[in-house]
Amino acid sequence: MAVTTLMVKELRERTGAGMLDCKNALIETNGDIEKAIDYLREKGIAKAAKKADRIAAEGLTNVITEGNVAYLYEVNSETDFVAKNAEFLDLVAQIGNILIKSKAKNTQEALALVEGGKDLNTIITEATAKIGEKLTLRRVMRVEKAKDQGFGAYRHMGGKISVLTLIKKHDAELAKDIAMHVAASNPQFLNRDLVDPDTLAREKKVLTEVALQEGKPIEIVEKMIVGRLNKFLKDICLVDQPFVKDPDVTVAAVLNKKGNDILDFVRIQVGEGIEKKEVDFAAEVAAQVKK
Repeated sequence: MAVTTLMVKELRERTGAGMLDCKNALIETNGDIEKAIDYLREKGIAKAAKKADRIAAEGLTNVITEGNVAYLYEVNSETDFVAKNAEFLDLVAQIGNILIKSKAKNTQEALALVEGGKDLNTIITEATAKIGEKLTLRRVMRVEKAKDQGFGAYRHMGGKISVLTLIKKHDAELAKDIAMHVAASNPQFLNRDLVDPDTLAREKKVLTEVALQEGKPIEIVEKMIVGRLNKFLKDICLVDQPFVKDPDVTVAAVLNKKGNDILDFVRIQVGEGIEKKEVDFAAEVAAQVKK
């Protein structure tokens, strides 16, 4: 596979490595970005394990609860300017009001919901025509809880991030505190039992290569891997993370003190996973001047 400038740029943004190192890594891995990240880490060039998803689409996320039902959803616009528009904010609120009265389980079912004689897809299309930018309902998630369980809902930065937590026993303050923690710390898994084998195998491979390149004997390497893998799991598992409001204790300790437990969490962020089209405004202006 030919290595393009865009591929090198993406790898550099995700690892902080130099342009030449990124190009060589992509050549060595036949253009596979994920393998190139591992390659750079194994060489000690890229040390960060976490990847920052490029936020592409603008817009807002939202989380709403009513009784034993909660919805998280994302509404996208083309620009952040429109995402702050009163008409766009009204649309986001209207979608929430429609969803919470429904039983829609996904985006497709949500778009078919009817309100005032119009389905939600038509409502969004009409808003697109009125506002002047393409608007989309990108994703919808429904969560239900038992009567004695508790929800914690939190929106960060006006809706750039939305989080829902589900705890074993109703405790509104605790559930919201954990939701705030999830927004800030972005855990990948609830606990170690839920970490998939591929994630563990990949991290162990990288850590082993790094330790061997440090010149450590194999028996020492094996002991080092145990410690480093343990640290990795603490970083990605919610219950093992230092609690954001009191870093001296873990989330698990906070829950234990309250005699409670967390059953699940959902975190969504605007545009995560979508490639963003970057605009060079200086170049655009220069092009207009030449016309």
